Amino acid sequence: MSAWPSALGSQGKKEKKKKGGGGTGDNAHPALKEISPPPEFLAYRLKLWDKLKKESDEFIAAQPNTPIKITLPDGKQVDGECWKTTPYEVAKGISQGLADNCVVAKVNGDLWDLDRPFEKDADLQLIKFEDKDGQYVFWHSSAHMLGEAMEKLYGGHLCYGPPVDGGFYYDMWSEERQVSGHDYPAIETAVKGIVKEKQPFERLEMKKEDLLKMFEYNKFKQRIINEKVTTPTTTVYRCGPLIDLCRGPHVRHTGKVKAFTVTKNSATFWEGKADAESLQRIYGISFPDTKQMKEWKHIQEEAAKRDHRKVGKEQELFFFHEWSPGSCFFLPKGAHICNTLIDYIKSEYRKRGFTEVVSPNIYNSKLWQQSGHWQHYDDNIFKFEVDKETFALKPMNCPGHCLMFDHRPRSWRELPLRMADFGVLHRNELSGALSGLTRVRRFQQDDAHIFCREDQIKEEMAGCLDFMKTVYDTFGFSFELQLSTRPEKYLGEIEVWNDAEKALTECLDASGLKWTLNPGDGAFYGPKIDRIMVKRKATSRPFVFHDCYNHCCKFTSSYGTVVSLTDDGTVVSLTSDGTVVSLTNDSTVVSLTSDGTVISLTGDGTVVSLTSDGIVVSLTSDGTVVSLTGDGTVVSLTGDASQSICKMELWSH
Repeated sequence: MSAWPSALGSQGKKEKKKKGGGGTGDNAHPALKEISPPPEFLAYRLKLWDKLKKESDEFIAAQPNTPIKITLPDGKQVDGECWKTTPYEVAKGISQGLADNCVVAKVNGDLWDLDRPFEKDADLQLIKFEDKDGQYVFWHSSAHMLGEAMEKLYGGHLCYGPPVDGGFYYDMWSEERQVSGHDYPAIETAVKGIVKEKQPFERLEMKKEDLLKMFEYNKFKQRIINEKVTTPTTTVYRCGPLIDLCRGPHVRHTGKVKAFTVTKNSATFWEGKADAESLQRIYGISFPDTKQMKEWKHIQEEAAKRDHRKVGKEQELFFFHEWSPGSCFFLPKGAHICNTLIDYIKSEYRKRGFTEVVSPNIYNSKLWQQSGHWQHYDDNIFKFEVDKETFALKPMNCPGHCLMFDHRPRSWRELPLRMADFGVLHRNELSGALSGLTRVRRFQQDDAHIFCREDQIKEEMAGCLDFMKTVYDTFGFSFELQLSTRPEKYLGEIEVWNDAEKALTECLDASGLKWTLNPGDGAFYGPKIDRIMVKRKATSRPFVFHDCYNHCCKFTSSYGTVVSLTDDGTVVSLTSDGTVVSLTNDSTVVSLTSDGTVISLTGDGTVVSLTSDGIVVSLTSDGTVVSLTGDGTVVSLTGDASQSICKMELWSH
């Protein structure tokens, strides 16, 4: 990176001279203009792109255009040619209006650029903006357009730029100029120019070594390539002078974005790590129709009047303070409302057979390491050292409840066991993501876990869904459900995942509630009924709730309280360290510990074999010790004395 200049051009240098003047008004915020000459890395990237894109186009042109069949959702089949026919051409063959209104395609279930040729026989879906996938792609493309404007105006080095719920953002590293609200008009004007040019979004697959060369000026992209790209090749996308690492897909060209606005900006850290570089983030939102932008702005105005932060301050309900960011101070009136809500939820829990528990706030990190949360959730956990060991504030109740379930042997007759917990949770959310009560670091939730047999899942799930509907109806919320399935990185056996997903699918179908599939977005430890999109009827303002019911399924974590539980209640294996290898439904311990402390204990209390070193090899049901020690000192002992020995041995273990 040292070989590259700051690439900010003359504007950045002039701005630097003006710093420290202490001025106000326009002098403190010089007009934001395109850097002239442009940053050097733009031309460098394009030169390498042109070379590699030519090679890619030649490869595609050389592929045989064999006939293929393209199947539409209604079952109709369309003829096409491999490596030539595109989803856009198929849509256009149906109607020009359909082709123009489509944002992206789905080919054999995968999101696919409209101008990307088919490579084989395919099932085709055409996706519009109204579809969630359509919004995701549309806002992803808009983020690239924002990134192009940021490079032109600030000359900064782009980092991540993803779509999010309700828009998109792009992070940028820049030493020279700080983003401010005064810059928004210039950014929006730059994007309007990008829209007018109708720049095509072009896809290119590149080798890792070429990627490192293309982005050698940007240390952040270098980190992403070295740490996140695990395949020999990956893709980049280009629109205008912008070329960025991206899996895609995107809209056909920038002219599809008819309305664009910058919504806010904030500071953040690289990948949310407080000890990493400080970055600048710009948020935006866009639509394919100016009318949709007007409607969105009207909703924002109405929502602002009812903003809970504004209401909380005006009615003296709660406040936040910089000395405890993301942690709410509930004043007496607010505490009264909070406690009333908790009392209501507790009453519903009692009606539905839940029992309330209280679990610790602090755990040794070994718990989170065994559960897998440490490997997957480390950045969001508050950690500290005690007695030279790492401890953490709990961000969720799941592992603690599993410890509570596991603290003694359980009978199948206890199931289902429903635990509810209102304990305090802490999550190390990014400072830039904190937003009133909707995104905090310290909170309480009506959190519950159900331990049950496989044959009880449907009944328990039906109860959970009814519970949710009852509460949301009480407060006038509407919702949609999504089944989030196995992610790429998951814990446990795939057969268990398949069974759990099947059970949840059947439960949702039986509920009569509207739901959609959300592939690959489950938790690493289990599938979820997730992302309940809730709207306040008064304002149609969206909220997002995550309700995870995966504990109704087989629990398959490495610290596994229950590794397997059969339909008749037999615990085949209880803990992964062998504490109980097998326990039958009549409470017979077939094998208790892996080191042989108790090899077998029958249902009537007979110890067939107690210790592997021969202290008690066998004890009959009438108390007779057939063999006590390995050297045969006592071969047989009957009567009360033998029973006393039996009790002592069992207690000692």
